[in-house]
Amino acid sequence: MSELHRFLFDGAPVRGAIVRLTDAWAETLRRRASNTAGPYAPPVAELLGEMMAAGVLMHSSIKFQGALVLQIFGDGPVKLAVAEVQADLGLRATASVMGEVPEGARLPDMVNLRNQGRCAITLDPKTKFPGQQPYQGVVPLFDDQGQPIDKLSDVLQHYMLQSEQLDTTLVLAADEKIACGLLIQRMPVKGERNLAGSLVSQENEDEIGQNEDYNRIATLAASLKREELLSLDVDTILRRLFWEEKLMLFAPEDGAGGPHFSCTCSRERVAGMIRGLGLEEANDILRERGEIEVGCEFCGQQYRFDKVDAAQLFADPTGLAPGSSAVQ
Repeated sequence: MSELHRFLFDGAPVRGAIVRLTDAWAETLRRRASNTAGPYAPPVAELLGEMMAAGVLMHSSIKFQGALVLQIFGDGPVKLAVAEVQADLGLRATASVMGEVPEGARLPDMVNLRNQGRCAITLDPKTKFPGQQPYQGVVPLFDDQGQPIDKLSDVLQHYMLQSEQLDTTLVLAADEKIACGLLIQRMPVKGERNLAGSLVSQENEDEIGQNEDYNRIATLAASLKREELLSLDVDTILRRLFWEEKLMLFAPEDGAGGPHFSCTCSRERVAGMIRGLGLEEANDILRERGEIEVGCEFCGQQYRFDKVDAAQLFADPTGLAPGSSAVQ
């Protein structure tokens, strides 16, 4: 069962969270394995698992009703990797791979061969004001000296420091069974961060690297090894790392209220996409193939529209033809 644990350090302006994705991660991999593209190469799967864990941790640290979308894109064989976290902790993820990814490939090998890689974090509110656009922040996959960054955790730490003026420590890991992560973050001095749609205060910027409590706790968190994160339960990890600290633990978020696999694709959305192609192009596809088939890259669901469905789609504003179906 996938789970999210949030906690505070009593007397210190520091918060933390641990996420362990088991069934949600297994379902993501199962859906991909049943796809015609076949399973991900191990380095790609590890990257995607770390992105899912990081997405949950980042979503947990902000007051936000909507989707957080984490994207990695660049000039390597992994053209795009996406992890999406909904307000109810519904998760989905996918990667577009064109070319071979060798065993042991690092982040620069997959998406940043010539320092063209980027990381984008998008917040898409569930309810938007008129004219409101999703907030997006983008950072390169190299450091201030132009050197490629090897780990996703370092990319996101760099993002939080550069874009949000907040000290953040992330430890991420994933294998074929579990995707997990630990986040430690200095709390804002006042107000919400830019990631939540507000201005970053000067006080937050002045505190970068200066808070002794955060520096001490972050050093302890950074000592957590990948193998420990993958194999140990949450209580053991917290006890080993922070046995001298006083923690305030929130109730764990698991089961129906915790992280879970969920895809937001629907026949209605696909119908809207086909209408966007226009009647002429839709008819061209029908003449060539006999039907229009669209597959969801996230969950593998296949949506099929035959000639009758397509005619009804352009005649009926709902785009849902009687008897039409979605198959998997």
